[in-house]
Amino acid sequence: MKRRAFLSKTAAGSAFLGFGGGLLNSCSGFGKKQITILHTNDVHSHIDAFPTDHGAFPNMGGLARRAYLIDSIRQENPNTLLLDAGDIFQGTPYFNFYGGELEFKLMSKLKYDAATIGNHDFDNGIEGLLAQMPHASFDLLSANYDFSDTVLDGRIKAYKTYLLDGIKVGVFGLGIKLNGLVTKELYKETKYLDPIEIAQDMSRVLKKEEQCDLVICLSHLGFDYEDKPERPSDLILASNTEDIDLIIGGHTHTFLDKPVIMRNRKGLETLVNQVGCYGVNLGRIDFYFDDQNNRSSEGVRIIV
Repeated sequence: MKRRAFLSKTAAGSAFLGFGGGLLNSCSGFGKKQITILHTNDVHSHIDAFPTDHGAFPNMGGLARRAYLIDSIRQENPNTLLLDAGDIFQGTPYFNFYGGELEFKLMSKLKYDAATIGNHDFDNGIEGLLAQMPHASFDLLSANYDFSDTVLDGRIKAYKTYLLDGIKVGVFGLGIKLNGLVTKELYKETKYLDPIEIAQDMSRVLKKEEQCDLVICLSHLGFDYEDKPERPSDLILASNTEDIDLIIGGHTHTFLDKPVIMRNRKGLETLVNQVGCYGVNLGRIDFYFDDQNNRSSEGVRIIV
């Protein structure tokens, strides 16, 4: 598929969560059905906005601001999913004092639909993660962490499907290799499975068996590693798999103005997006479908 043809079927970008940031305008008319994907990554327990004198993100971010923006977008389009690509925990005293309870409770209030597990989400061990899961009304998804010999056995799903306006959306999660990032005593007997192989199996299941119209991967692999090309990353994932429409990334804190378009192993195109860290940006990608659930060929919107 040509780059222009692919872009004509999606609208993508990120909403700026700083002082004076505007709301996103409605974009009806691109197709009969609009599915909106909102996403965050590497929020790292940042609940409050940054102070006005912060060197990198003055008066930016903040969960209250994000909540207002999410609510406004949902009013614009009820057919919206809110997703997170991991590293929910660790980074402010909120995590040190409450162990993740506050993060999960607030994400539940924002009505997140799903999140994957980042390496820092193991910082209180798998027992600590398990203890906080009752506070999460959303699903934790991970297809390449095998928890069968741990206390998380049976509690983490590989994928989940959602039906929005007759459009079936499949979402699965992938995590980074823990050895070398997390001490063994924290992740215990969790087994890391090859993310490329697992992703291809998951995308086949979602596209062929579950008959999903849209397949999304929540990845905490990292965007790219130019100095370590053998290391799994979102760009490698996109080019070595098929049937994934969108990869929402995390781990490398990569700020993208707009999604990167990669060709998969069949020569078709996959969107890869990541919105930095600390809740500074909220990613938004709109997909449009006709009344036969085919992607619309009308229009494009880039939100920055």
